[in-house]
Amino acid sequence: MVSIRVNGVKSERCMRRTIFLFVIIGFGGCSLPEDQGIWVFSESFDFSEDQHGWQADFADYPATEEDSIGYELKFEYTNRPANLGSGKSILLSGNNYSDDLFMFMKKKITGLSPGIDYNIFFEIELASNAPTGAVGIGGAPGESVFLKAGACYQEPKKLIDNNTYVLNIDKGNQLTEGEDMIVLGHIGVAPATSAYTIINRTNTSSEPFTARSNSNGELWLIVGTDSGFEGTTAVYYTKINVVFSASY
Repeated sequence: MVSIRVNGVKSERCMRRTIFLFVIIGFGGCSLPEDQGIWVFSESFDFSEDQHGWQADFADYPATEEDSIGYELKFEYTNRPANLGSGKSILLSGNNYSDDLFMFMKKKITGLSPGIDYNIFFEIELASNAPTGAVGIGGAPGESVFLKAGACYQEPKKLIDNNTYVLNIDKGNQLTEGEDMIVLGHIGVAPATSAYTIINRTNTSSEPFTARSNSNGELWLIVGTDSGFEGTTAVYYTKINVVFSASY
């Protein structure tokens, strides 16, 4: 038996979201015993008209103001690049002097069953102007900036360790995944371009990410870029779709 709940889906996106949802149902249903069911629901965040409560922050950079000022960290709910038409987006930008800057967004999901393992699929849409095949200091501006997504029972926050802002959850480091985040790909677009281009990154063709809800029935979603490129990276997040499933 399958129980479905879909939230925040606008009419013009129903077909795509329905396909995305049933791909996940098909994936999850393949391994279920006949007497077991699966409960599936989705959350869809279209940033063209609303920020939907997503918050942003930065980690893996010096904690002292005089050392961190050059990182030019910026978070803004703003218009997307003009060549991509009208509509808002969430801009995250930073100059990665540490060769390890992490720029992330987070959002609390409530109303889950307490202490349950959820399989999670992400579909992230963002605009990047980082070309593939380019050479940069420390790494490439496209292929060395990794898009990660995950979820955790506790709120992801930065803390100070050895005069450096670090994350309180395990995100891994650059291409390496952590317990709380997986790599969806890099932010590279077409070679030899400086134009912002919409790209999509997802884990629907691979294994789901699994996270356990806390005692209040909550999970914190986190999406971000983990950079090995020693230069400025600026990305505009336009949409995030997330599908949760749990067996019962």
